[in-house]
Amino acid sequence: MEDEMTQSFNTDQHNLWVKRLRIKMEPPSLKDNTGDADRLARAIKKELGTEKIIIPYSLIGSLPHRLRDLHYDCSVAIYEYGHTWNTIDIFSPDVGDRAHGIAMDLGSSTVVARLVVLTEAKVLEEISFRNPQVELGADILTRIHHAAQPGGLKELNGILIREINQQIARLCVEQNVNPDEIVASCVAGNTTMTHFFLNLDPYWICREPYIPVINTPGVVEAGALGLGINPRAPVFVFPNVGSYFGGDLIAGIISSGMARNDDISLLVDVGTNAEVVIGCRDWLMGCAGAAGPALEGGVAAMGMMAGPGAIDRIEIDPATSTIKYHTIDEKPPEGICGSGFIDLVAQLYLAGMVDMRGKFVASRCGSRLIHVDGLPHLVVVEAEESATGQPIMVSQPDIDSLLRSKAAMYTILTTLTKTVGIGFADISRFYVAGTFGSYINPRSAITIGMLPDLPLEKYQVLGNTSLEGVTLALSSKDTRDQATRVRDQITYLELNVNQEFMNLFSAAKFIPHTDPSLFPSVPPPVSQ
Repeated sequence: MEDEMTQSFNTDQHNLWVKRLRIKMEPPSLKDNTGDADRLARAIKKELGTEKIIIPYSLIGSLPHRLRDLHYDCSVAIYEYGHTWNTIDIFSPDVGDRAHGIAMDLGSSTVVARLVVLTEAKVLEEISFRNPQVELGADILTRIHHAAQPGGLKELNGILIREINQQIARLCVEQNVNPDEIVASCVAGNTTMTHFFLNLDPYWICREPYIPVINTPGVVEAGALGLGINPRAPVFVFPNVGSYFGGDLIAGIISSGMARNDDISLLVDVGTNAEVVIGCRDWLMGCAGAAGPALEGGVAAMGMMAGPGAIDRIEIDPATSTIKYHTIDEKPPEGICGSGFIDLVAQLYLAGMVDMRGKFVASRCGSRLIHVDGLPHLVVVEAEESATGQPIMVSQPDIDSLLRSKAAMYTILTTLTKTVGIGFADISRFYVAGTFGSYINPRSAITIGMLPDLPLEKYQVLGNTSLEGVTLALSSKDTRDQATRVRDQITYLELNVNQEFMNLFSAAKFIPHTDPSLFPSVPPPVSQ
């Protein structure tokens, strides 16, 4: 497993904010009656060349016995924050100088974690798992309402932390790492997920004027959060900008490098919400809006998250209406993920099987169009071909939902660019992030009018930029601190009270748009 998963990432060893030091001290004597904690602090100060050392009270009580057991020769884990070095724990020198950390992307549907060797800039293993909070609410708004019930917040926090701890324990077993040797963590998620992780009440996030409890959590000790790693390990929680603009996008900005570029770039991360930021090294503006559920497989009856067996690519022969599909890992098809759904609707439109309103054209769909409970459905995969033994179909309401999502996405992009006074043509790079962005075909997204009609070379699919950003911040003090600087640099546009957004939304609900001149590269559909 390690051979497959181990990978390196760029970091500067001199820029580490979490370190392991070999500390050898002269044992106490009648001539040197310095206290054990003071003796350790003095040795660390000498090794680091600094006077700012803190040994926490929770560690002090155990030092007398542990230092004597180690004969005053130990490995010390420390971290820097606020220009001060803090002591995490002491270990036997036999364990070496490896410092392990956990990087986590807290998705509302899926959580992804990496076990990292900080001192070697190496990823040992990465795992993803379903967010257990889905059982209490498929969407963020439902979870916020659940949190407002007696015991609701504690329940949401508890099931999340328990699942994270189980997955960390699994990583530790597979990589032969003691959980106490995990001495740091970096975490990013949307604003509400960050609140659930920190056990903070998200009640006011969804209520005007949309105020979170905290925007910049900074560093919290793992023990205070109940994480199953060293209890004094620092957990750096990425800051959020607004109620729907979270640390996951801050991490994405850092990972993409757009905040260091002179040219104007645009980053979109589609999850439960569509989070978008535009700008360059001199300025950044961001916003977020509800455009994700239909694209995550959360709306279509046959929708599913991107994973083995999910249809992620579709082609339709306009002459014969024959549907060809590809599944992730080439497993038998179980359902359709967001990228496959976008491909499907784009191909249906070009083949003349749906019109510009997204309505099925019966004469072009032929026998694939059936009615179930009075609603038209298109059979994409016959029952005998599917992994479930049931046909994989999309209904008219499924397509209607996708068109609302794509209209919201395009309107978010249009509103943001209009606000900063630039056109889409002024964008040098268009980054598409998130699990959704790992599989999306920009050409199909342009065809349905979800993304602007730009040259394909301007689009760069990045995958999980949130996870990449927290991984970099875990080993780099500069990157960690950059998260706060980027957060302070962003101007946040609140779409919930933006009338221009609603005006543009209605025009964007057609394929590709009510104004076809905005999408000159999209060919007309086969004659209907």
